[in-house]
Amino acid sequence: MSYEIGEVLITEDEIKAKVAEIAKAVSRDYKGKNLLLTGVLKGAFVFLSDLSRAMGAEAQVDFIKISTYKDGTRPSGEIRFDLDFSSDVHGRHVLLVEDIVDTGRTLSHLVKEIKKKGPASVKICALLDKPSRREAEVEVAYLGFSIPDRFVVGYGLDCAEKFRCLPYIAVVEERG
Repeated sequence: MSYEIGEVLITEDEIKAKVAEIAKAVSRDYKGKNLLLTGVLKGAFVFLSDLSRAMGAEAQVDFIKISTYKDGTRPSGEIRFDLDFSSDVHGRHVLLVEDIVDTGRTLSHLVKEIKKKGPASVKICALLDKPSRREAEVEVAYLGFSIPDRFVVGYGLDCAEKFRCLPYIAVVEERG
């Protein structure tokens, strides 16, 4: 099985403009607050990098990596932190920076788990949203783009660890 890049859904320029817009809103809303931008690895690393640079020196950056699969193939219903916060989140304003919101189940559970750590607040910032696939309620405070239910890659999103470094968002097509 091989994969190819198909239709470009969101261009590099559209992404740059949206990241600047989101950075301005986040900077305004968290001015003077103890903000912790937290990227959910691996997919959010590009978005978080550009967002934090657009914001300037206003926030601390951290990363988490989670697993939701018991044996790599079946969902366990639990979230396991493969990489937990390196910073204490108690009393902090945590902004989860995510590449894409799909069913919402993982993010919904993740927010509940983070709230157990005692932050001042937890909100979500996502580059992409597929609202047609939602199964769990998730409130996205800062959103880049809503997209149709298609498999997309680029700007941090991958297909079998490929295409993450594309500067745009495109549909991936299966060949063979």
